Amino acid sequence: MTVSVVIPTLNEEQALPQTLTRTLALDFDEVLVVDGGSRDRTCEIVTSVRAATPDASLALLTSKPGRALQMNVGAAAGRGDVLLFLHADTWLPDNARQAIVGALQEPERVGGRFDLRFDRDRLLSRLIACMINWRSRLSGIATGDQAIFVRRSVFERMGGFASIPLMEDVDLTRRLNRMGPVVCLRAQVVTSFRRWEACGPIRTILLMWLLRFLYWIGVSPIRLSQFYASVR
Repeated sequence: MTVSVVIPTLNEEQALPQTLTRTLALDFDEVLVVDGGSRDRTCEIVTSVRAATPDASLALLTSKPGRALQMNVGAAAGRGDVLLFLHADTWLPDNARQAIVGALQEPERVGGRFDLRFDRDRLLSRLIACMINWRSRLSGIATGDQAIFVRRSVFERMGGFASIPLMEDVDLTRRLNRMGPVVCLRAQVVTSFRRWEACGPIRTILLMWLLRFLYWIGVSPIRLSQFYASVR
């Protein structure tokens, strides 16, 4: 079972070097960085890492900006049996590949996601991570921070990510649950707490709840994106 990692980027020069180094060490079959028009050193970093590690299956692709669009471009270019979508500020556990392959040994399972914790070890960050993991396990819905993975054949039957500017991860996992069992791995990814720190944890929690509520009652993601400033 081969696994392709797809990393969408936009001005990620701060987070990307460590994420690339960690991901390339985990023996995935390929790592595809899909850049959406960065104006910083993001593309230069990928080129430099690729030159320094010639045996690594690392590729740099370009796309119009938009996380859903970028991930679809990466999925189309990838060759793996499984597609793993990874944010540029998220680090996978050391056993990520083995955990994914092991989880998908059951042929009826269509995909899954990891539990998460934040890179800031504080009481509030641990509480927020616990709430995210609990909510995801209860609802079956995952966010992009949880490193969603899916069988390529299933992803293609689903038509990939919807072309929406927000909630593409929620939309995908909601549809994925209709395709078959989805695995909630207890292995943890480590993701950045920067958005929560930049906007304030309480304000961010309230904003996320509000956006998801509006999405569930039918407000267009295009309208919702006007109220959401993505901190990258």
